[in-house]
Amino acid sequence: MPATTRQPLIGVSACVLSDRHDFHAAADPYLRAVLACGGVPVILPSLGAAVETDALLARVDGLLLTGSPSNVEPLRYGGPPARAETRLDPRRDATTLPLALRAIETGLPLLAICRGHQELNVALGGTLHQHVHEVSGRFDHRPSPDQPVARRYAAAHAIDIVPGGVLGRLNGGATSAMVNSLHGQAIDRLADGLAIEARAQDGTIEAVRVADAPGFAIGVQWHPEWLLDDPVSGGVFHAFAAAAAARAFQNIG
Repeated sequence: MPATTRQPLIGVSACVLSDRHDFHAAADPYLRAVLACGGVPVILPSLGAAVETDALLARVDGLLLTGSPSNVEPLRYGGPPARAETRLDPRRDATTLPLALRAIETGLPLLAICRGHQELNVALGGTLHQHVHEVSGRFDHRPSPDQPVARRYAAAHAIDIVPGGVLGRLNGGATSAMVNSLHGQAIDRLADGLAIEARAQDGTIEAVRVADAPGFAIGVQWHPEWLLDDPVSGGVFHAFAAAAAARAFQNIG
């Protein structure tokens, strides 16, 4: 590779998992999607304030906030306490929320997926529905637990794309797309500074952008890493990778 170019280094958020010891882990499909789009993934441990945010972000060209089996702690957005069975990951919250804010401020390309989409909203001051399927008029966006993995991540419902937004431009002005659906939580009050890019047909916010961000900053509620052949899902990932590549070029030397 010429000295004037390099593959962008993409920081990927980690969940803290416990099995005798704690592990900081990211699911394989996110890492492979980054590779497929020309980037190099590096997992960022959820160490919170133990790692200085600017020092960490200075070493990557993009930030990918992944989905997770865990949910954002409700205390982060003033919500009622989570139910006893809810899986939480406070160390991830302490890491990703500051990272998201600083990435936006510095123009670092940011792609936030599922939990990451919710983290983006919370980081900017929004709130979440903890059980969106219990909200009147909303669908159950959770997959059946007995479905095989490939079926769980297959396209499940349509979204309506806001005309003139980023998603529409990625798909030649399309006004709808099919996406997968694997979430129990969703955006409730939209944070100031976020603009809606797409909704599900029940009104659930499925995609947002940071309206005045100096760099690429998109959140999606679905899992595009499983749908890279789709023009919208693949377009989101490739646009993120292109923005990170541009950032890498700027940082050479």
